[in-house]
Amino acid sequence: TPCVFPMIPILSGIIAGQNHAGQNQGMTKTHGFLLALAYVLGMAITYALAGVAAALSGTLISNALQNPWALGIGAGLFVLLALSMFGFFEIQLPSALQSKFSDASNKMKGGNFLGVFVMGALSAVIVGPCVAPPLAAALAFIAQTGNTTLGGVALFVLALGMGVPLLLVGLSAGALLPRAGGWMNAVKYFFGVLMLAIAIYLISPIIPAWVNMLLWALLLIASAIYLHALDTLPAQASGWKRLWKGLGVVLLIGGLSLLLGMLAGSRDLLQPLGVFKGGALSGNPGATAQAAEVHGLAFERVKDVAALDARLAQAKADGREVVLDFYADWCVSCKEMERFTFSDPRVQARLKNAVLLQADVTATNDADKALLKRFNLFGPPGLIFWNGAGEQSAYQVIGYEKADKFLVSIDAALGS
Repeated sequence: TPCVFPMIPILSGIIAGQNHAGQNQGMTKTHGFLLALAYVLGMAITYALAGVAAALSGTLISNALQNPWALGIGAGLFVLLALSMFGFFEIQLPSALQSKFSDASNKMKGGNFLGVFVMGALSAVIVGPCVAPPLAAALAFIAQTGNTTLGGVALFVLALGMGVPLLLVGLSAGALLPRAGGWMNAVKYFFGVLMLAIAIYLISPIIPAWVNMLLWALLLIASAIYLHALDTLPAQASGWKRLWKGLGVVLLIGGLSLLLGMLAGSRDLLQPLGVFKGGALSGNPGATAQAAEVHGLAFERVKDVAALDARLAQAKADGREVVLDFYADWCVSCKEMERFTFSDPRVQARLKNAVLLQADVTATNDADKALLKRFNLFGPPGLIFWNGAGEQSAYQVIGYEKADKFLVSIDAALGS
């Protein structure tokens, strides 16, 4: 996940601060590694506590992480951090607090490992919204098991994996950190662009596909202009300048492709110009935006247990398989299932003769709770299956699955 990158400037600042803390000897590799380890352990223990809490609370935490408000606040935070990187303003503590922290740091021996540990824990909380989609899926799985040991260990190991790049920075004892100079602004701008990309990634499941494409297009085009993609290179330009201009041209082409595809009706980030295949370029006026629209499965809503039982009885009489999908407007994984899994032609072909039911539990009222309780679910996403004889399958799908995995799950639940 790219979410670990915003932590690099934080850890880099800690190590750089230790290098200039007035100590007689410079930062050793061992000292740098221990500082980074303290930082990563603070982050890892925070995630481990989240895993334990998830096992104790059910999917309450994972659902909260998928809430549009939580994702929006997280995206807004990354936008503010990006603007700070671009120099619009500086984010810093009041001078009085800075002095207190500085004095405390100078009094502590061993590089203020406790302070670095706390900073790692705070960083995990700040960057938490960025890892919301994969973290929510992990927490949902842990919640289903109710195993606090598994929850703590799994999230602790996940955080350690995220912290590997940070440990490398610490092991270098500052050698991997950029040296002072005017070009340091370019490093700041790079992280600023990266944070804007994370913000777009965060809200992508809850915004229209065309808005998502537009945001990525604007980010690529703006980055290309900054890299002088539209400027003329002097005859004696260095190799580095030519390299950056070449990268800028590539970004510009990508951004314009997304913008053109979006305006033509495409909603595919990876193939934005696919809308022009075979029709628009051959003079066929019927090739329109509809060619690129993605259509999912057509589910029938059931409001309560009684309505569900009635539809199940009818399906049993008709000898048809049944799929029940638990959905909520605030459920990011549900929207991912709609956009990427239910739109897959293979999935649609496999379920074309099945009765597709959907329980919308957005409101979480008494009827919604009764439906969830019947199948021992804490929240969406979750899919329940019945075969043609009306027998409920013991196999359930919990959380987001890609089309390939979902097809395997259907066969496991209903038979091939």
